[in-house]
Amino acid sequence: MEREFWLQRWASGNTGFHQDEVNPYLTRYWHSLEVPSDAVVFVPLCGKSRDMQWLHSRGHAVVGVELSRLALEVFFREGGLAPTETRTESFEVFRAQRYTLYQGDFFDLTREELRDVDVVYDRASLIALPPEMRVRYSRHLIDIVPRRAVMLVITLEYPQIEMAGPPFSVDEEEVRRLYEAEYAVERLADDDVLALNGRLRDRGISRLREKVYRLAPR
Repeated sequence: MEREFWLQRWASGNTGFHQDEVNPYLTRYWHSLEVPSDAVVFVPLCGKSRDMQWLHSRGHAVVGVELSRLALEVFFREGGLAPTETRTESFEVFRAQRYTLYQGDFFDLTREELRDVDVVYDRASLIALPPEMRVRYSRHLIDIVPRRAVMLVITLEYPQIEMAGPPFSVDEEEVRRLYEAEYAVERLADDDVLALNGRLRDRGISRLREKVYRLAPR
């Protein structure tokens, strides 16, 4: 999943991974994180996710990172916002109200950009990456977020042989292998969602489960 793959997906409008509605697991389980209303939330590989608007409406400052400038432009335009733009060595930075969205490569983020983060919300990052990149992603994420940060992670599980990702199947064993040394991993949900995902069913998947995890620093 190289840079050009995702840029081309956005440029061509091939963005089936984008959800038009706020993710129901976010609204259902956000309270379980027990974070204050002014907590700063980091959304990796954020795209133009409406989940960011929901988080913002709850009083949270939102920090995101996204490769596609187009995705960020659309996000702000659809929200009726005119962000200011600044340039750092690695990123174009879009700011409006309590949004700070970095346009560039997740792996170029440092602790400095995320120093104020209290929560990580990962709905579509881990499952967007092939296995070898998931290891690199999780290591970098752990390195750059403050140790106090809790995480809400949403994954999909299906027979990987039945479909080439993305989205990729990420089972519970892998989530624990990636994170359990530094975080207590609690599964909050484990649902059969095949009937709700016609797009993936049409790609040949016979089984599909969606899982939600709360990761608390040890």
